[in-house]
This record gives sequence, structure tokens and C-alpha cells, in this order.
Amino acid sequence: MKEKKDHHFIKKPVYEGGNKAFREFIYKNLKYPKEALAEKIEGVVLCRYEIDYKGNVSKVKVKKGIGYGCDEEAIRVLSLLKFIIPKEPRKLRVSFQKETKIKFQIPKPKKVSKPSKSTMTYTVTSKNKPKEDIPKVKKPTKKSYSYTIKW
Repeated sequence: MKEKKDHHFIKKPVYEGGNKAFREFIYKNLKYPKEALAEKIEGVVLCRYEIDYKGNVSKVKVKKGIGYGCDEEAIRVLSLLKFIIPKEPRKLRVSFQKETKIKFQIPKPKKVSKPSKSTMTYTVTSKNKPKEDIPKVKKPTKKSYSYTIKW
């Protein structure tokens, strides 16, 4: 069976791990600007950047910004990226342009659940004592654990 030839003469750069890893990297390293938090600013920043022949990101520009420090933060995060350039025949030094949208959304406060109160009751009995002497354990209305050990 014949192998299919790749129709693309110049292969595009890819982020190691694919789009999912790309998004994870961006949102993991993204720090919401204090200025935008104070003003409760949310939105999408559209950035255009260049990837050189080594896979480094350069010339990051904001095409559509929302201000309040979000544009600068998007530029900072995109500058941290490193792409993989597939091996090329002839070792061409080609740069690539790419656009990315970065969504700035105010993080929602996490609800802290109160720890549930649990009660444990232990009852120890021996064979020597009659069963009448065993105190009766009240059944609690909330979640509880009760252990009876006989020997």
C-alpha cells in the first residue's frame, strides 16, 4: 500500500499537546489584572502574534482589546508560549502569523462547605457481665457512627 504524501509544502507550527494543552497553559499562567478586577471588567482580547522558525513567539499585538491591564496580560502570557515546528526539508526559516482569543472572566468565589459534625459512640461489653447492665445508646438525629464491641 502506498503512503499518502503530505500536500502541504510548509508545515504549520503546533503547540505540544494540542489545543487543549494550549488553552490550559494560557489560563494556568493568566493572572487577572487588579485594575480589571476593581472595575469588574470582563471580555475577550484578540491578539495576533508571530512564531519564528525556532518556535518562539514574538511581535505580539492586540487587535481588539478591553483595556484595564487585560491587553498587557494577554501579551505577557502569549510571549511565554513555545511551539513545535515540524522538520522541514531544505531547512527553511519561515515565520508564521497566528491569532488567538483570550477570554477574561472574573473568577467566581468558591463556596466553602461547612464540615459536618459527626458523633462516635463506643460501647464495650464483656461476657462476664449480664446484658442488663449495658447502657442503651441514644440514636442521634444527625449523622453518627456507633460501635459495639463484645468479647
